[in-house]
Parts: sequence; C-alpha cells; structure tokens
Amino acid sequence: MPIAPPSSPKSRLFIAAAVCAALAAMLAWRFWPSAPAAAAAEQAAVPVRAAAAKRESFAVTLKALGTVTPLSYVTLRSRVEGELVEVAFQEGQQVRAGQLLARIDPSTYQVQLAKAEGQQQENLATLDNARRELARYRELKAGHYVSAQDVSNREAQVRQLEGRRRSDQAAVDEARVRLGHTRIVAPVSGRVGLRGIDRGNLVGAGNAAGEAIASIAQTSPISVMFTVAENELPALLEAVRRQPDLPVEAWDREERTRLASGRVASIDNRIDSATGTLRIRAVFDNADAALFPQQFVNVRLNTQRSDAVVIPDAAVQFGAKGNYVFVIGADSKVAIRPLKLGAAQDGRIAVHEGLKPDERVVLEGLDRLREGSAVEVIADAAAGGPAAAARAAGSR
Repeated sequence: MPIAPPSSPKSRLFIAAAVCAALAAMLAWRFWPSAPAAAAAEQAAVPVRAAAAKRESFAVTLKALGTVTPLSYVTLRSRVEGELVEVAFQEGQQVRAGQLLARIDPSTYQVQLAKAEGQQQENLATLDNARRELARYRELKAGHYVSAQDVSNREAQVRQLEGRRRSDQAAVDEARVRLGHTRIVAPVSGRVGLRGIDRGNLVGAGNAAGEAIASIAQTSPISVMFTVAENELPALLEAVRRQPDLPVEAWDREERTRLASGRVASIDNRIDSATGTLRIRAVFDNADAALFPQQFVNVRLNTQRSDAVVIPDAAVQFGAKGNYVFVIGADSKVAIRPLKLGAAQDGRIAVHEGLKPDERVVLEGLDRLREGSAVEVIADAAAGGPAAAARAAGSR
C-alpha cells in the first residue's frame, strides 16, 4: 500500500483557516440575536417623566426699574417787572393751589390801572354827548333844518367813539391783569423747592432758569415712569384689557420694603426702537409721601389669569420652528406639538395655543425621543418622588 506524501506547510495553514472560519460561523449563529429580536430592542419604550397640563389661576409678576415723576412740575417766575416785596412760603413747604407764594411791588401797576380807568371815563362821557347830539340832529333832519350829511357825520362820530370805548376797556383789562400778576400764587398743589430769589431783589419777565423764584412738584398723587421689554408686552396688554386698573407696587432699591401701591394709568403709543421697550406710567396716591420726585424704585406689575392652561417650563423645547412639547398619546407614543406660549413664573408657563387641559407632556427623558417614539411613564410630576425623579433623570 503506497504511503501518502506529507502535506506541505501551505496546506496545513489552509486547513487551520477553514477550521477557524467554521468555528466563527457556529458561534455567530449561536449568540447573534435574530432580526425580529433586534427590531424589538430598537423599539423598546423610553422611560420618561410626565406632567399633565392644568387649567388654573396663573399669576405673573413683571419687574422693572422706574423713576418717580411728579404729575405736575411748575417753575415759578414773575410775569411783570418790579421789586419782590414778600416771600410767603417756606422751602419744602406743602402748598395748595391758589395759595399766595410771593408778591411784587404793585404801586406802578396800580397807577397804570387808574390811568386806564380815567381815560375810559373821559371817552365814555364824550360818547354819551355824541349820542345825544345825534338824536337832536335826527329830529332836526325830520323838520328839514339840517342836511342828511350833518346827520351822517354825527353817526360816524358815534361809531368812532364806540370803537374807542372798546379799546379803553381792553386797556383797563390789561392793566388789571398786570396788577394781578404782582401776586404770585401756586398753580398746583405740591411741595415747594428751594428759594431762588430773596426778598428785595428786582425780578422781571424772561428771567434765566437760575433766577426762578421757586418750583413746585406735585407729590400727591404722584407717578412712576418705567419701561417694559417688548417680549413682555403681550402679557401686559392682556392683563390691562382684563383689568384696566392693573395693580402696581413700588419697592425700594434693595427690594426689601414696599413703598406704595398704585395702578397703571397710561401706556405709551409706540415702542422705542433703540431699546425695544415701551414706556408706562403708574399713579400712586402717595398720601404718606413715601415716594419722592426723581427717586429710583423697583416696580412690580401683578398680572393674573384665572383660566390659563399651565405646564412646567421644563417640558418646553426650542427648535427651528419655534417652541414645542412632546405630548403623550393614548397609545403611549409621543407627538411633537408646537405651542404659542405666554408668561412664565416660578417654573410654570402659560400656554395660549396648542395644548388642552389634562394632556400629558414629557418632562424628563427628552433626549431619546423622536416623533412617534414609544414611552413608558415612570411617574407624573405631581406624584413622582425622589426615586422616580432619579430614575427618569438617569434615562436622559
């Protein structure tokens, strides 16, 4: 029997490679999951934490920095020339509208009034005489003793004197007004500032700003001017439409003490394009003088909506097409829902459009979700404890 020649080294390597390939194929067939099992693994429900949208009262506090501004601020200056003979106020005094504050020497203006009244009386006497002469000339004209031209001349004289009477009355009124201007009274109620001119000085119309007698700032009521950012304007306008007298609070610089409570009085008619803000005026009674003109205060606007749909703001996502949330359907699958949002406060946000009460939205586990993803709700936000929150957080 012939003996087979020994195999070559190349043959032995070929046989070893074939054996290894067969073993690898057997192991892959034994341990590799089937295609249906892999697909099921890919479709496994994502553990999430959810919260239900609720219809409830939603209060929002808008904050801004404001400046206390008097409703009226008047600078007192003389409207006539003369010597300041009396100063009838104390610096910082509260005065009433119509109260005497200063007096200018009236003697010159009393003389001017007397002169105008004397001229008026003289011309009135001349007018009365001209009227009587006109009546006699008309009687003589009826008897053909005078001509029609004579009567016409007397009528023209009477009309001329009647015009002079009106001019005399205007001169008397002007002299009386100028005499009245020697008494400087408060045009508004408020606090008087520092005195600018002392008694004995000469004053006159058109004095420079530094030579004003004094100034008056109305302090009760008083206003606060502040601005609201453009993105906060919808919430503010909605609150004002529901409640025209929207409550406003003024706090001190450190926001530790509430100084006064008031209401929104007026809103400017345009947004400042340079700053993107809208000016608003709030009015305060300020009976206790807690607010002082030009004082800086922190303003709080308290807006409230009784029927708002509210969700936790952690559920809101921001994409290229705007704000959206993942809504959990009845089949435990999520759908992307775009929203129109309102104001946010204390971790909650109001939804104007896009969501109904009791619909559940995903709070945690959002990173693994896509449109149509299956989810498993570990816990709702209202009932989830620390353990549930930790499990949901670990799935993100």
